[in-house]
Amino acid sequence: MFCKNCGNPMDPNAAVCVRCGYAKGAGASYCPNCGTPTAPGAAVCLKCGAAVTTAVPGDKSKLAAGLLGIFLGSLGIHNFYLGYTGKAVAQLLITVLTCGVCAIVSEVWGLIEGIMILTGQIDKDANGMALTD
Repeated sequence: MFCKNCGNPMDPNAAVCVRCGYAKGAGASYCPNCGTPTAPGAAVCLKCGAAVTTAVPGDKSKLAAGLLGIFLGSLGIHNFYLGYTGKAVAQLLITVLTCGVCAIVSEVWGLIEGIMILTGQIDKDANGMALTD
């Protein structure tokens, strides 16, 4: 097994690459089967024929995160979904501790972030994993 980000050999039980720190299965520059560099957007490795664009369990959906931001932004649900717990707790506390009086502040915040997620300006989760379409 090889890191898809840097091509370094990885232990099959490792959660992250010891060379670059990327999570297992993250990246798209190298074949996970043989470690050969791959072309951007390639579906299979030209050397060994292994699939290189498989979805990793735990990938977050850009559409889901964007819609959560637009519709439930005042509660910070989209940030909880993406792993940004600090921002999520801030949005939730603004809404709850003011009994909804200042909910408009966190709702506008969530709406803007939801739009930014859908347009691709926010394209990674808290772990640095790219959001899937």
